[in-house]
Amino acid sequence: MSKTRISRRKFLGHAVATAAAFGLSYLPGNSLAYEGPRSEPGNSPRSKKGHPPNILFILADDLGWADLSVYGRSDYSTPNIDRLAKQGVRLTQAYSNSSVCTPTRIAFFTGRYQQRLPVGLQEPLPYRKQLEVNGQLTKLGLPPEHPTIASLLRDGGYQTVLIGKWHAGYLPAFSPLKSGFNEFFGIFSGGVDYFTHKDNNGEDDLWEDETPIEKTGYITDLITERAVGFLQRASHARQPFYASVHYTAPHWPWEGPGDEETSRHLKNLFHLDGGSPQIYANIVTSLDSGIGKLLRQLERSGLSENTLVIFASDNGGERFSDIWPFIGSKGGVYEGSNRVPAIVRWPKYLPSNRVSQQVAITFDWTATLLAAAGLAPDPAYPLDGIDLLPYLATAGAKEQTQPRTLFWRIGGQHAVRDGDLKYIKLARLDQVVTLGGLPATLRGTEFLFDLSKDVREQANLNDARPDDFTRLRQSWDSWNTTVLPESTLT
Repeated sequence: MSKTRISRRKFLGHAVATAAAFGLSYLPGNSLAYEGPRSEPGNSPRSKKGHPPNILFILADDLGWADLSVYGRSDYSTPNIDRLAKQGVRLTQAYSNSSVCTPTRIAFFTGRYQQRLPVGLQEPLPYRKQLEVNGQLTKLGLPPEHPTIASLLRDGGYQTVLIGKWHAGYLPAFSPLKSGFNEFFGIFSGGVDYFTHKDNNGEDDLWEDETPIEKTGYITDLITERAVGFLQRASHARQPFYASVHYTAPHWPWEGPGDEETSRHLKNLFHLDGGSPQIYANIVTSLDSGIGKLLRQLERSGLSENTLVIFASDNGGERFSDIWPFIGSKGGVYEGSNRVPAIVRWPKYLPSNRVSQQVAITFDWTATLLAAAGLAPDPAYPLDGIDLLPYLATAGAKEQTQPRTLFWRIGGQHAVRDGDLKYIKLARLDQVVTLGGLPATLRGTEFLFDLSKDVREQANLNDARPDDFTRLRQSWDSWNTTVLPESTLT
């Protein structure tokens, strides 16, 4: 693992210049620290020592855009995550790097487009048994030598732990411990039964570091229990911590905390005949309850003030998710496929109860965490994301935002968002997402939408704005030459 860093003077110089443009101050010291917007001097306490923040990164699995009450869900409530939003900044234009599990996680771990690595082309990475060839596992996973958010923070003095879902490669070649995490508790695969902790092939998949273990309990509760325990221990440690808590909820199988009997008769995790809106509500409210316990533990330990908490989903939702007002779902490139809830709280330096219109994507969290910790990426692996903190600090009526150009590619589907314009190319006509019939304007496989007027992606502007259509299509083609081709899956 390379530990090379750019000079601190150069890094801070760039940071100061960026912050100055938005009325912020960076404080040199042991870490990079935000003073808060100068226009609101009472917004947050000032730190004169620049102590690095603790980091709690919470990732939900397949949580749809409107699956939280703070984002519009009305048939159940998520009071703990709603409270987190009131205490911090809620993003309304946050995206996932992919609309399935593994690619998004690779983008987050590396801070780069997932298509730069073969494992990032897996959509998603199959279960362990499906990767066996003649009894041997194929070498497909996150390379241990590649810098990750965990390895960079670890080398910068952080205690690092992953609790929950890894889904970036299997032992013996790949594991969280081989990619920068000091500790790991959770699952290697893309999904397990909530009670038996078995994968889709019926193989046990619950681990302590790199040792398989057996433990009784609902997986959401086990993840919460382990994370609370870590936060308790971390409150007595001198070094800052980075805890990545990757829940499996609300990913299928459709099992709430009271559905253990369903689990006993389940033969395949991916069952489309089970579940119900009520069971899905139970899964999500259990997730919300667990997150509430994490936040209360931070408060009890006196860690809330200088802990950067980020909550997001790895992609859009599917069967029982609420994605209104968007269309699309997991596995696609429409807004409902990749637009996700995202909330950031850092009481010491960010405002509270604000909504941000800043366009963001998963690998921006990687750049943001490094910037908050005062650490630089490995120059041999430049980040594709940006530090969001200067923009989140201005969230509100006078928000400063950074225009973005973002690219997606999955299953032969292509998309680029450039400002408010979005280009989509589908591999087949049957990939067109329809609700109650196919509008005449959507009878094709290439589209141009203006999201500032048409978030439901219904009005195809290909003919009305041919220059923009050609520009975005060419932009996607140019980006595609910088990453691995779609056929490189070895």
